[in-house]
Amino acid sequence: MWDEDEFEYQPLRLDSTLSRSAVVTILTVQAEFAGWELARSLLFADGSRQVWLRRRRTRAMLPGLSV
Repeated sequence: MWDEDEFEYQPLRLDSTLSRSAVVTILTVQAEFAGWELARSLLFADGSRQVWLRRRRTRAMLPGLSV
């Protein structure tokens, strides 16, 4: 099982003017090319969305470690 320390998180606020398909495209690009996955999503009454993306840290990303 992975510890929470083994993930890095990136919050992302998406404006209410973005269509649902635009949001899907943004998240798909982040997943495909940057290795992010959707960790949590909130939809607000004004139509905006707050999402948290996460990805596993690799040894190259951890400071102070040499491989």
